[in-house]
Amino acid sequence: MALQGQQSNMSDEIKTILIADDEPDLRLLLQTTLEDPAYRILEASDGKVALQLIRQERPDVVILDRMMPGMDGFSVATASQADPSTQHIPLILLTALDRSATHDTPEGPEVFAYLVKPFSPLQLLDTVRQALSQTRPA
Repeated sequence: MALQGQQSNMSDEIKTILIADDEPDLRLLLQTTLEDPAYRILEASDGKVALQLIRQERPDVVILDRMMPGMDGFSVATASQADPSTQHIPLILLTALDRSATHDTPEGPEVFAYLVKPFSPLQLLDTVRQALSQTRPA
């Protein structure tokens, strides 16, 4: 219970990051890479759960796998940005596809950044930090 009190004093500093990927090993890798007392990590194994968590938790940044069964990351991003209460949340899309095949389109969501698999842990950290500070990467 003492920890709960400490967290409420630091609530302005703790950022919530949602990781949505259907591969448990990749979620673990992302969580391990982002492990930091300043971050609270949420996980979703599919797009429907991710969208539900986005709406309930209002994370500070969302990392979405582009290709998940059921509702893919692109659909989650589109739905999130269609909702005025979540449209401001930066979205980082993970993809095994070349970025040119997944870039922003007029009918698609605006994505903060794309990370093409395999990506480096340092690239992930840098992108998340930029998203949290709302500085769009070059």
